[in-house]
Amino acid sequence: MRILEVIPSYLPATRYGGPIFSTHALSKALVERGHTVEVYTTYGGQDPSNGLPSKRTELDGVTVNYFKPSCSHRLAWAPGLARKLKTEISRFDIVHLHTVFLWPTWSAAQLARMHGVPYIMSPRGMIVKELIKRRNPIAKSIWIELFEKTNLANAAAIHVTSSREAHDLAEFGWKLPRMVSIPNGVDWKPVQGEASSEIAAATKRRPYALFFGRLSWKKGIDTLLEAFARTTAGHLIIAGTDDEGLSASLRKSLEPLGLTDRVQILSRTIEGADKYELFRSARLFVLPSRSENFGNSVLEALAAGLPAIVTPEVGAAEIVIEAKAGLVVPRDAIALAKSLEQLMGDKTQAQEMGQRGQAYVYANCSWASAAEKMEALYGECVIRHTKELAI
Repeated sequence: MRILEVIPSYLPATRYGGPIFSTHALSKALVERGHTVEVYTTYGGQDPSNGLPSKRTELDGVTVNYFKPSCSHRLAWAPGLARKLKTEISRFDIVHLHTVFLWPTWSAAQLARMHGVPYIMSPRGMIVKELIKRRNPIAKSIWIELFEKTNLANAAAIHVTSSREAHDLAEFGWKLPRMVSIPNGVDWKPVQGEASSEIAAATKRRPYALFFGRLSWKKGIDTLLEAFARTTAGHLIIAGTDDEGLSASLRKSLEPLGLTDRVQILSRTIEGADKYELFRSARLFVLPSRSENFGNSVLEALAAGLPAIVTPEVGAAEIVIEAKAGLVVPRDAIALAKSLEQLMGDKTQAQEMGQRGQAYVYANCSWASAAEKMEALYGECVIRHTKELAI
C-alpha cells in the first residue's frame, strides 16, 4: 500500500515532542510491514540551512519531503507543499493527516477530496474544549468553523489513541465519521553508555518519583508540586523540554512549598543514556495532566518497569487500569499526595505494579502491533472508498 503522511515540523529529536516521535515510529513500523510510506512536512520555525535535513531524505526507510514555510511559521503555510501535493497525491492509496489547526492539514484534506483519495485524520488531542478555551479561543473557533469541521466530516475515519480522546472529540456534538482507537506503541530498550554527570547526581537521591515530559501548564505540574509538598518521603525529579518558559516560575514556587531540597527541575531535552537512567532509577512515574490524548511517557515508564500514577484525563490511564500497573487518581493535590505517599513508602507494591505493567506493555504495546491495526484500518477505508466510487 502507498501511504502519504502529512504532519508539520517532522523533525525527530527536536522540541516538537510526542506526535512527531509517534508518527515516525508508526511510519517506520509500516515500512517494515512492506508498505511504502512518504511524509510531507515543513521545517517549522527552524532554519533549514542550519544542519537540518535536505528537501528530500530517508529516515528509517521512510521518505520525508521537507518544505519551507512562507510568512507564517505558526500555521506552517508552505505553498510549495501544496503545489507538490497537487501533482503527487493521486499516486497514493490513502492519506493520513496528523494534527489540526495547521495549513498543511487543511490543504492536504482539500486536495485529497478533489482527487478522490481517502484520508484519515488524527487530531492528536488538539480538539479539546478546555485547550481551545485556554489558547486562542476566537482564532481556533473560527478555524474550526471554516475548515476543521469539513475536514473531519469528510474523512474516511478519525484515528484516536484512547477512549479519552474520543470522548473529548465527541463532546463537541459534531457529525463525524467513525472513530477508531489505536493506541501508540513503545520501543523501550537499554541504552549503552554512561549518563551525564548532571543526571548521575540527580538520580543519587532515592527513592524519587519521576515526571518526564514537556514542561507545560496542561501537564498539571503545579498540582504535582502542591501534592508533593504534602508528602514526607523521597524526592521528585521534573524533567523535560521547557518550550513554554515554565521552569522559572516552577523553581520560584519550590521555596514557599518547602520543596527546595526535595525537588529537582531539569529543564532541557533529555535523551539516550540520560533518559534511560532517569527511568531506570526511579521508584515511580507520575503524570497528573489536565488533558492528554495518550501520554507516550506513561508507556515508556511501564516498559521500564515503573508503576504509574496518572489522572483520568490521561489517555493511557486505561492501559494503567487494564494492566493493574499503577493508580489513577483525581487531579487533586490531596488525592495525588496520598497516592505518592503510598507507592513511595511501599517498595514491594511499587515493584509488583511495575512488573505487571512491563509484562503487559511487552505483550500488547509494540509499534508492530500498532502498525498492524493501522494497516487494517487503511485497508478498510480504501475498500469502502472504492465501493462508494463504483456506486
